[in-house]
Amino acid sequence: MKFSMLATALAAALVGATGALAQTRGVTPTEIRIGQTMAYSGAASAYSVIARAEAAYFKMVNEKGGIKGRKVNFISLDDGYSPPKTFEQTRRLVEQDEVALILNPLGTPTGLVVRKYLNDKKVPQLFVGAGASMWSDYKNFPFTIGFQPNYHIEAGIYARHIMKNNPNAKVAIFYQNDDAGRDYANGFKAGLGPDGVKKHLIFETTYESTDPTIDSKIVALKGSGADTLFMHAIPKQAAQAIRKVKEIGWQPTFYLASVSASVGGVLKPAGLDNATGLITAAYLKDPNDPQWANDAGYKEWAAFMKQYYPDGDLIDVLNVYGYTIAQTMTKVLEMAGDDLSSTNIMKQVANMDFALPMLLPGIKMKTSPTDYSPLKKMYLQKFDGKVWQNFGEAIGD
Repeated sequence: MKFSMLATALAAALVGATGALAQTRGVTPTEIRIGQTMAYSGAASAYSVIARAEAAYFKMVNEKGGIKGRKVNFISLDDGYSPPKTFEQTRRLVEQDEVALILNPLGTPTGLVVRKYLNDKKVPQLFVGAGASMWSDYKNFPFTIGFQPNYHIEAGIYARHIMKNNPNAKVAIFYQNDDAGRDYANGFKAGLGPDGVKKHLIFETTYESTDPTIDSKIVALKGSGADTLFMHAIPKQAAQAIRKVKEIGWQPTFYLASVSASVGGVLKPAGLDNATGLITAAYLKDPNDPQWANDAGYKEWAAFMKQYYPDGDLIDVLNVYGYTIAQTMTKVLEMAGDDLSSTNIMKQVANMDFALPMLLPGIKMKTSPTDYSPLKKMYLQKFDGKVWQNFGEAIGD
């Protein structure tokens, strides 16, 4: 009788354990499924190298035995940077592929369209590939978190630098007509302050991500009489703008949002000579900068690129970004141990406190249950025709 009771108890425990495992979406004893939407086509396709770097990183992780014995099945789908397509692909990832989480989906409008859906489903939307401040709303969307310093912080850094270094600046701002662009614009104006807006901001205009060219906008910006320009744009339009500014002989002090500061992805297509003198802000080591040639973190990244992503551009910082995202995700999953439930993954995400090899010195990942902004500091940089040169110290909000 005692044996029978013991056997029954063991059987119940086994069923319970199996049921718990079955309820952990996207996780088996040998696999963890990670989903993503990315612009492999469309206006923002230059960003697709990010996903390729991430896929290569997970390939390396799998070859080394996976994460606590589980191989990463990374399912990255094209959404063409189109919100309706993003929603369709995200539903497929959640409801058909049954992924454990969505990693680094690209874009503000595309991420926003699925944020409520993913939070309702309690599927983590991790390290969104955009810097809008909305990604840190832990109260209303506890299963969503961003990654890079938010656009509000970054734009404020530029505005304060302008006021400090050019008290008579005549400023024009140019940005994409979406939530990301408006976040940049609002952060820039906050950095200027009400009096600074009245004194310095003389012209403001926007563009659509689907616009085939923005040449007429650049001509209008020059015509405003501005001597200082802040621009947020995705790579295609950013390269167009940099070329056009030089083509029409305009010589503003030009501040470029970090999302389009890639030497390989933006400045080379725009013409390196045309890009000389641009100012941006950064939190990642620029792989094009020789100062990192003997840096241990850079050497580790370069070796990874050579072995697992040989077709990747070694001067494109987007490949550093993808590598760092995948590295962060791997570390979080290791922190989670054997409990890969959505709740525990988010618990680890909300308790990060570590540096990573390709972050600039003095910058690290740090969160808390009431702080969903992993990175908060950046360095100002100026392009010298070959590389971005840091100047000053790391500055934050």
